[in-house]
Amino acid sequence: MRADARPGPRNEAGISAILPELAARFGGRFQTGEAVRAHHAHTTTYLPAQMPDGVVFIETREDVVDVVRLAALHRVPLIPFGTGSSLEGQVNAPHGGISLDLSGMNRLLAVNPGDLDCTVEPGITREALNMALRDTGLFFPIDPGANASIGGMTATRASGTNAVRYGTMKDNVLALSVVTAKGEEIRTARRAKKSSAGYDMTRLFVGAEGTLGIITSITLRLQGIPEVIAGGTCHFPDMESACNAVIMTIQLGIPVARIELLDPMQVRACNAYSGLSQREAPTLFLEFHGSRASVDLQSAEFSAIVAECGGSPFEWTVDAAERARLWKARHNAYFAARALAPHLDAVSTDVCVPISRLAECVGETQADIAAHGFLAPIVGHAGDGNFHVLLLFDGKSAADVERAEAFLQRLNDRALAMDGTCTGEHGIGQGKKSFLGAELGGTVDLMRQVKQALDPNGIFNPGKIF
Repeated sequence: MRADARPGPRNEAGISAILPELAARFGGRFQTGEAVRAHHAHTTTYLPAQMPDGVVFIETREDVVDVVRLAALHRVPLIPFGTGSSLEGQVNAPHGGISLDLSGMNRLLAVNPGDLDCTVEPGITREALNMALRDTGLFFPIDPGANASIGGMTATRASGTNAVRYGTMKDNVLALSVVTAKGEEIRTARRAKKSSAGYDMTRLFVGAEGTLGIITSITLRLQGIPEVIAGGTCHFPDMESACNAVIMTIQLGIPVARIELLDPMQVRACNAYSGLSQREAPTLFLEFHGSRASVDLQSAEFSAIVAECGGSPFEWTVDAAERARLWKARHNAYFAARALAPHLDAVSTDVCVPISRLAECVGETQADIAAHGFLAPIVGHAGDGNFHVLLLFDGKSAADVERAEAFLQRLNDRALAMDGTCTGEHGIGQGKKSFLGAELGGTVDLMRQVKQALDPNGIFNPGKIF
């Protein structure tokens, strides 16, 4: 177990007091059974699960206000829960407390097609949102792979495969409603596309991982569904050539919508798990959005870059079924990698570097993996300089855990030395707290002051980030 995942002190008196009050207020929507609590502590990292003392199934903003006021009164931790797909222990309850399951607070509150925006509740998932939007000709482009909740994506400042063209959550959240530690709901902004009115409170809460307040609504920027979408793949003799193709594409300003990098081990895993027949070589998955003429032009320009970098011909299609099959395989890369050695534990970690350092960082990471004999596929949102390593290891072996943690330390040190970040999109949570100080220095002290000012009793998701 990593030191930053150890259980913290519990407020036993406060927890004992709040449980019957929540039962009286919510009836069957408040659960304390072990199976329910265990589900709300599950984590896709190798960090141990840390269960809350109870789970409230939230349906309305009034529910959130009531729970926060009770938690503030008794000084009991609150841990927001969407779908549980976070990767750094964000839903764990190291101090005990109450999990707020927001999945039932999942309405599409308003759509403004003329303004290209909508307002949603935090529990709606990205797939459900886009299903609800499809008749408007609009879509929400942020796609982290998992069918995550919009509230969770906002709280972790998520991005994903489309970020190279459409940005991350911080670029696509226009306004929030948030319940503060006083049990009051505030609105951080209006729907205007820009404002210079005071502090940017919206972006303060985007990426705060539930440590500053509970999000009750999100106003999102939308995009028009492209006339034509073309997707395809190409292969390279080595990872450096593939990375150089990515770098040239971004530097030349070709408006690629998705550009994903898979190393040979990840390609092999995807072939086996998803029934693909890709060559087991460094591979790029790409997608272009636009009119037929613009897509044709972008594909031709990219094909020239591939040829210059020594890659295979760029094979692309506008067939929706073929593209869907390809991207489903990409989204299932985590499960495909796990299937390479299902008896082993896994940690999925990410770093991000300036795009000009991508080839260097990936190359050094590959050499590190080979030198230490790890089974560790690499896959990345390469257009952002962001890549993931799925490290497979024996979690029951103290020696193997020590080797794994030493590798993670080297990976993060490497990214920071290149003026990158220890996490491009997973967040800090419990798992990356030790790297935050090295990345931001004294800024972390300022973050602590903000936390203390907005949450003086530490009830919002304690044990995360700091």
